Amino acid sequence: MSRVDFELTAEQQLIVETVRDFVEKELYPHEDEVERLDEVPPELAASIRGKALTAGLYAPNMPADLGGGGLDAVSLVLVERELGRAGYALQMLVERPSNILQACRGEQRERYLLPAIRGERHDCVAMTEPDAGSDVRSMTTTAVRDGDAYVVTGTKHFISHADVADFVILFAATGVEQTARGPKKLITTLLVDKGSDGLEVRRGPPCVSNRGYHQCELVFSGCRVPVANRLGDEGRGFDLMGQWLGATRLTVAATSVGRARRVLETATEWAANRRQFGQPIGRFQGIGFQLADMATELEAAELLTLRAAARLDAGRMSDADAAMAKLYASEALGRITDAAVQIFGGMGLMAELPVERWWRDARVERIWDGTSEIQRHIIARSLLRPYGA
Repeated sequence: MSRVDFELTAEQQLIVETVRDFVEKELYPHEDEVERLDEVPPELAASIRGKALTAGLYAPNMPADLGGGGLDAVSLVLVERELGRAGYALQMLVERPSNILQACRGEQRERYLLPAIRGERHDCVAMTEPDAGSDVRSMTTTAVRDGDAYVVTGTKHFISHADVADFVILFAATGVEQTARGPKKLITTLLVDKGSDGLEVRRGPPCVSNRGYHQCELVFSGCRVPVANRLGDEGRGFDLMGQWLGATRLTVAATSVGRARRVLETATEWAANRRQFGQPIGRFQGIGFQLADMATELEAAELLTLRAAARLDAGRMSDADAAMAKLYASEALGRITDAAVQIFGGMGLMAELPVERWWRDARVERIWDGTSEIQRHIIARSLLRPYGA
């Protein structure tokens, strides 16, 4: 029987230590300020980005020959895990440009891909619409060809950090194809510069999760986008989307694992030091068993995530592998943060401690980048497919 190695290499351990040290020194100290302001002050954002670039932590997901970190999938998951310990508004300043940008060709590389890797420009991905969330093919935002440009009309919402992005990676419908299951919209990917005529970016409604990391609405009103800004072939945007979603689901899983680890460490320390009835509360079964369950779920979530990443490195990761990791890790984080609130008791709900923030922030992980229901659908479909069902 072949040996299964769960130990990190010396290089991977160094990556973990380097990123964790950065997170603890450069991100943790600013979390309370970001929570209070619901934004990252521009000078702070610039400082963190600069330090991340200097430390060689920027764009770890991009190829080394383009100036990125060139990390394999397992190493990248370890980076995401450690960054996930901090709030999104801060950890996303150590940017991982969208993998979709690797489809850039010719002048697009000079205008979008390389500046994103160098930290000079920042992207956001616009896919979700008010009436098209999980059902991406039902999007109503259209891009109609008019000479050497596409005319874009429609609205996107829940677009993360669009308020600080320099350009938008937009998915829009450009036609319809007939399939065995009926007509389906053809989706095309376009690169749209912020400030383009006909594009308005609005802050979305206040959200209980991830303060400082804003969700925005993008309104396109006859926005002209040059054909030269098309990413890939017309009508093939769904393929790009599929490649990107696998990576982002692993990111959500890894982030959830990192945050859950921080929550468990904090809850364990509290249970060891908080005394009631003459002993640490962690010695009571009601608390100790919760800690045991939290630790077990965390280990299971991490192993699922690392397994998916290892399969990605081997070229064998399936949609179900990524879905299982995202599903279990995000739901485990929800259970772990909820248990932490219970262990802290009344103090767990007080803004004086970060536990209530972690509890609120955890909720969105089961929704974005594919809801838990969508992940279960993907997994079930993979099980049924060999039987022709």
